[in-house]
Amino acid sequence: MTECMRKFLVAAVATSTLLMGVSAPASADPPRPAPAGLPPGWSFDERALTWTSEKPIPPGDAAVEFWAGNRLLGRAEGASDLRTFVLPGGPVGRLTDLEVRIGGKRVDAAAPRAQQRRSATAPATTPELPATTVDPGVKGPYATTTGEYSLPGVKLSTYPSPVEMQAVVVAPKGAAGKRPLALFLHGRHWTCFTGDDPDSIALQWPCPAGSAAVPSHRGYLQAQQLLASQGYVTVSISANGINAQDTADTDGGAQARSSLVRTHLARWADWSGSGRAGAPAIVRAAPRADLSRVFLMGHSRGGEGVNRAALDSLNPPAKDDYRGRVRWTIRGQLLIGPTLFGQNPQPDVPSATILPGCDGDVSDLQGQMFIDATRGVSSGRALHSALYMIGANHNYFNTEWTPGQAIGPAFDDFRGEDDPLCTAGVAPTRLTPAQQQTAGATYIATAARLFAGGDDRARPLLDGTGVRAPSAGPARVLSHAIGANRTAAIIPDASLGVQQARLCDQVPSASGNPCLDPEDFSAASPHFVPLWAPEPGRHAVAFDGTATATLTPAKALPVAGSQALAMRLIVPPNAAATGFTVAVTDDRGRRTELGTATVAGLPGSDWTTSHWAQEVRLPLPPGVRTVARLDITPRGDGPAWLIDAWGWRPGTPAPRPAPLDRVDVGEITVDEGDSGTADYTVQVRSTGPRAAKIRLFLTEPRTYETTTWVADIKPGTTRIPVPVSVPGNTTYGGDRRYTVSAKAIRNAVVGDYDGGVVVREDEPEPEVTITPSVTAAEGSPLTWTATLSGAADDYTYLLLLPQAPTAGPELTSTDVDPEWFTANSGEEPEPSRPLSATNVQPWLEIPPGTTTVQFTVPTVADGLAEGAEHVRFQPLFFLPNAWEPVELPSVDGTVTD
Repeated sequence: MTECMRKFLVAAVATSTLLMGVSAPASADPPRPAPAGLPPGWSFDERALTWTSEKPIPPGDAAVEFWAGNRLLGRAEGASDLRTFVLPGGPVGRLTDLEVRIGGKRVDAAAPRAQQRRSATAPATTPELPATTVDPGVKGPYATTTGEYSLPGVKLSTYPSPVEMQAVVVAPKGAAGKRPLALFLHGRHWTCFTGDDPDSIALQWPCPAGSAAVPSHRGYLQAQQLLASQGYVTVSISANGINAQDTADTDGGAQARSSLVRTHLARWADWSGSGRAGAPAIVRAAPRADLSRVFLMGHSRGGEGVNRAALDSLNPPAKDDYRGRVRWTIRGQLLIGPTLFGQNPQPDVPSATILPGCDGDVSDLQGQMFIDATRGVSSGRALHSALYMIGANHNYFNTEWTPGQAIGPAFDDFRGEDDPLCTAGVAPTRLTPAQQQTAGATYIATAARLFAGGDDRARPLLDGTGVRAPSAGPARVLSHAIGANRTAAIIPDASLGVQQARLCDQVPSASGNPCLDPEDFSAASPHFVPLWAPEPGRHAVAFDGTATATLTPAKALPVAGSQALAMRLIVPPNAAATGFTVAVTDDRGRRTELGTATVAGLPGSDWTTSHWAQEVRLPLPPGVRTVARLDITPRGDGPAWLIDAWGWRPGTPAPRPAPLDRVDVGEITVDEGDSGTADYTVQVRSTGPRAAKIRLFLTEPRTYETTTWVADIKPGTTRIPVPVSVPGNTTYGGDRRYTVSAKAIRNAVVGDYDGGVVVREDEPEPEVTITPSVTAAEGSPLTWTATLSGAADDYTYLLLLPQAPTAGPELTSTDVDPEWFTANSGEEPEPSRPLSATNVQPWLEIPPGTTTVQFTVPTVADGLAEGAEHVRFQPLFFLPNAWEPVELPSVDGTVTD
């Protein structure tokens, strides 16, 4: 659904609701059927555009997005029935080609067949990997103690209600000295429930009387107990107050979650020092925490939140809800199914990211960008690992999100039916909740041991070496990584010479050379998840046959000291084992045959995102000191892709975070004006000691066209002016937003990545008058004329709701043209019934610049002597950017016999 294999994200920056989450009203009225032109499942009533799913879709971390073709209309609010989704805000442009996307995948009834069909054959299987000699999932020597603390809430962002300061602590007993601190942050989930009633779930804060708060922070006790037994002090914090209010943030609440994490860390810094006497009882019962060794775990939007906390700790923002000093050092992160809407990870804090193969929430697996989007930004010393966990869904890593374990309603987020890979009870590869939670705990402990504990023996489980942890049970977990002791050998970019293959675009761009079919809405590869706008410069190498591909970097790249050439290669899901014969030529022209690497397709189905790169390594002889040319010969018939290639040697060097520049995008609000063009400047602020590069994007609100360019940043505190030209006019179009956004390229981190110019409409709303009463003979159309007091510069709409007439018999469903009736009601004319007793609702588009339109009700002659019949409509007028309609006087029609 951002997010996603979509050329279609071009428009996303243009809407003010970009990256906002979904919220759940307490109830929703049954939706009206679709008016003419809307597909099944869609409706439009006096409040909103509504889509009703055939299956329940509980609130999650990915947003439910409504699209009109390549235009993002906005992020929808979910109702308590878990099927009804309502779009707040208002229409911009025409409501045609409506689609619903979640986590990059289209989920409405009209989705392409590739997403609708059921897989007929069982997917490929993955052989069991050899066991590692060190298993971090084994329980440690310490008994544990558990307790909770609750402190006064804190004000964050613009939220009206304070956010809770609540946490569960699990700590070792009898562990000497200060112990590393592991902090857990859950993701976006509903916040309130009543009993076992699924209809009672809601996103509200505080929870209303009679309901209980979902204790999502208690969902990781197994992993906490494992870490505590190994000597870690662990704390899992609650973020319900953010989940219920993060629709106020264009970043989906990432900055607010960062502030909450750092506020807890500040308390722990106090409690581990002179403030220990005032600490909660469970904290005093635990060993003192070592704030120089902090490890963070974030699930879903919690993953993006802890990453933002790492970024803000190393590069503090100018404006911040947390105002204290940084008294901690974050050594690493483990992220589970995380979001990364802005694609701006902290490159110098090591990370491992679990990508659940059956994720039905963040199903585009955009967490892959925690690896790929760090490439080249800083020194590359920090290890960034991706862990593809076959058979795991999104929710079940948290017991409070798991049916049978949660104290409230819980659901399986995977939505496909009879899927041979992921449907519980059907697919043998699908992990049980207990298996998934055990595997999750094992890899959390693995990342903690490597990053916070400094034990390099854990690294092979994370870095693509191809081993398994026996304690993870039957879970098949594949890994690849970049960073640490790797040196670049082949990085596909515009300077790379490519012969007998093609340099393809990972995301849609003007070149028209995509790595995958741009019409594939399934977000088939997490490596190809686009930003919300076209992004030049993201490339892979596509092999389309068995010819030897020759790849030549602009200059020979040093690989001296490397023991192997590590390549990240993709073959299609379920593909048979494919060999790749590789030879390298150095800067002296010496060619060395490295051998053949073999890659088989990941298990995949129509509902999975399984075009994922697997790491393969071929030994590099000591004499190979540079790579001036790489020859790769695919030995299979199908397509394949190279993401990159590296010189590899073992070890995990200390990351030594670089002093990167901090970049934040500003926002201003202006009035539109009546004529001419006004020029404004959005300031992109940079603070830091280095020369840096960022990519900037400017998206127009009406055309959705995006201009993008690379900006050079000078050391010091600088402001990069982004000029924005706003035309004025005397027609009404509603407020609109010119969006400016940023993404780091080199020596920078980007915090507030989304800003721009909000243009306030300064013209009065046009008024509408409609012919109050019309008459026609039976068999002729009733025709009304609507007149606007002034033209609008975007589409406006009229919706006509039938009412019982004030006097006389009412026109019935069989008195009007049957095709017109069915198209405007979704019902059949028979049996005959008054129009006000049907769901008929004529719907009229008024194009920009138009001041007069007509709408008709075609009647039919039935040959019966009936006398005059009447019809009455309540017109509702919808302006751009306003779903709240203007209620117009009722209009009448009379059909004479």
